[in-house]
Amino acid sequence: MRYLRTDGRVGIRRPRPADEAEFTAAARRSRELHHPWLAAPDDPESYAAYLRKIRGSGNSGYLFCDRATGEIAGYANISGIVMGALRGGYLGYAAFLPYAGTGHTSAGVRLVVEHAFTALGLHRLEANIQPGNESSKRLAKRLGFRLEGFSPDYLFIDGAWRDHERWAITAPEPGRG
Repeated sequence: MRYLRTDGRVGIRRPRPADEAEFTAAARRSRELHHPWLAAPDDPESYAAYLRKIRGSGNSGYLFCDRATGEIAGYANISGIVMGALRGGYLGYAAFLPYAGTGHTSAGVRLVVEHAFTALGLHRLEANIQPGNESSKRLAKRLGFRLEGFSPDYLFIDGAWRDHERWAITAPEPGRG
């Protein structure tokens, strides 16, 4: 398998139409893990819509895979990419069972952040996380994201407008890390 980036155990690559069956099965298997934080594409129609979205202007999507098996361990998306003076976007991510809690998500998201700051030329990524999603906040902290604020009724998820905390990271300055 050809990956965009690897860390030895995890590799990131772009989602493909051929990933539909594995991705949707993983999303169905992980529904309880994701609820109420997000709803991953879990049928052929929603997966096709997901592919169209991440291939559209201003969006980019990635799978993180276990390199030993090639299995999809989770995914990340960067949406709302704006270049020019901002050079930023919004990062979303999710683990799939049985890989939640194994370090695959941390490694995969770290690789996506590195890719965004190098290959995509972004300077800033923002992750909006619901206040009760402690595992996602821990991951963001581990990767160097900082809490920047609070957005009430920010996103419509699972039938309701949900509050979110704004976490962000900027590219390291050359020579500083």
